[in-house]
Amino acid sequence: MKNIKYLYLILLFTINLITTNLIAQVEISKNLEDIAVVDEKIMVAMSDGTRLCTNVYRPKTDKPVPIIFSRTPYNFNSWGDGEEKKRTKQRAYEAVKRGYAYVVQNERGRYFSEGKWDILGLPKSDGYDAFTWMADQTWSNGKIGTLGCSSTAEWQMAIAALDHPAHAAMAPQGYGAGVGKVGRFHEQGNWYRGGATQMLFISWLYSVQNDEFRPRVPKGATQEDLNRISRFYDLASEAPKVDWAEMFGHLPVSELLKNVNGTKGIYDQMIKRKPNDKIWYEGGLYHEEMDFGVPSFWFVSWFDVSSGPNIELFNHIRNNARYKDVADDQYLIIAPTLHCRFTRATEHTMVGDLDVGDARLNYEEQIYDWFDYQLKGEKNNFKEKTPRVQFYTMGSNKWQSADVWPPANTEMTTFNLSSQGRANSLYGDGKLIIDKVDTKDMADEFVYNPLNPVPSYGGNVCCTGNAVQGGSFDQQGMETRHDILVYSTEPLTEGVEVSGFIETTLYVSSDAKDTDFTIKLIDVHPDGSAYNLDETIQRVRYREGYDKEVFMENGKVYKVEMSPMSTSNYFKKGHQIRVEISSSNFPRFDRNLNTGGENYNEKEAVIARNKVHHSAEYPSAVRLPVVKK
Repeated sequence: MKNIKYLYLILLFTINLITTNLIAQVEISKNLEDIAVVDEKIMVAMSDGTRLCTNVYRPKTDKPVPIIFSRTPYNFNSWGDGEEKKRTKQRAYEAVKRGYAYVVQNERGRYFSEGKWDILGLPKSDGYDAFTWMADQTWSNGKIGTLGCSSTAEWQMAIAALDHPAHAAMAPQGYGAGVGKVGRFHEQGNWYRGGATQMLFISWLYSVQNDEFRPRVPKGATQEDLNRISRFYDLASEAPKVDWAEMFGHLPVSELLKNVNGTKGIYDQMIKRKPNDKIWYEGGLYHEEMDFGVPSFWFVSWFDVSSGPNIELFNHIRNNARYKDVADDQYLIIAPTLHCRFTRATEHTMVGDLDVGDARLNYEEQIYDWFDYQLKGEKNNFKEKTPRVQFYTMGSNKWQSADVWPPANTEMTTFNLSSQGRANSLYGDGKLIIDKVDTKDMADEFVYNPLNPVPSYGGNVCCTGNAVQGGSFDQQGMETRHDILVYSTEPLTEGVEVSGFIETTLYVSSDAKDTDFTIKLIDVHPDGSAYNLDETIQRVRYREGYDKEVFMENGKVYKVEMSPMSTSNYFKKGHQIRVEISSSNFPRFDRNLNTGGENYNEKEAVIARNKVHHSAEYPSAVRLPVVKK
């Protein structure tokens, strides 16, 4: 009887939730239709004849209006009550009521759009052709701004390099997978970090990549037919749920999607690409050798997978754009949130288990002020009232501003690794010291077994299903492992703000041909709780660059420069600054099987005995951007 009552309550809750969603959907649609001309399933032809499905929502006026454009691989089609459809209608309503047309378009090969989809290889011409079509419409004033987060932002950078005359402004958010090589980062659209594969794309592609046998609408279908059938079909697949926490452990990595009966698609080719494969340079990724022609308002999150390269791109454009006015028209916000969670900040913003305080900000108001200034030509003093960089400092839990990043009043301060050769675990003797280290080489050794890797616990991640929860968590339990080296300062006698890029140089050796080294930056509270701030990895075979692989010799010491971490954190008086060093952070990053082989197609692993050296000869160190008082 109790079970029946329980099931009845669940049924009532489910019905209520569905009803609430349907009512909300109807209300959003009605509000939009009251103020907008709605024209859905327009098939816009690209220069090669491929047609992309496009929805237009524009004010009921005879006057030409500016356009906010969103191009996406996600499903906005008018069937059911999907979240993306509701978000699309809500965004359209917000834009139209402010005097903008809102245009949303599915990428090539997605849903009702024709052609073949490639996550990072879409033709740049598609964006250019779409701009030309929009600019030519009678209801357009010829000014277009692009807006979106994650996959809805990632195409914008490469298109900005084409400098279409109508592309007047951008507001990309969480856009890292659109960044190829830029500055010190060689990520190729977040596929890599330090030459190691970021596993997030495996679970992400499982749910979104097109299967080669998927159903398609016949070529040449009319707008009328598409609107009619979209009442019944949206061409969206529903992937069965996968326990990624377990399934990520399958080897070889190349067969992960096959092992879960996943879709057949682009993953099979991408997992084989090396960091410097020429294919990365042929598609829709932005690389630093490209020009950049569009004023941009960038949005980054401290706990996103791509915060470092995203900030590096902002600096690169400010320093390298051909036109001074474009370089001067770059603005940046860095929020203490997870991937694409900007507007979810509250009075007590939680990132994982860490309360970073009241991180709310008037994001929408600033975005529309930006578009009003750039697309409407309004004299709203945007440039005078908007700081060049707005960033949130955790620990002190406050918004700050700066003219450059890192802030001009930072000073790189070297913290040397030190121990008596027993830095293993929280209970070891590892220290971070500003003083010079002993001239004697005191190496810390640990065993890295790829079949028993250090598990990812929190971190700067997205899209990994149930395998990794992003954010900051107490790492004390993790730090009891013998394969984690722990180095900490003494409790601070006064507070220290660290804002900028964190640089790390390690001197390492191994009895394996190839291995990885990982590092985390930690804020240790007086009660011993240790909260992660950022993390990175380096595959040692790429220590001399990503255009070649250089393997290790047993016992020989090698200098390894890690890709930078980034944060803004105030380490309070009594806290400690800590770094953890190991050789795995799984499944945030794939495991190096230590064989020196291809890794992605291997099942067998080699156990490695790895060392981190620190001495006058081998000065392993972390350099922190400390804000001067």
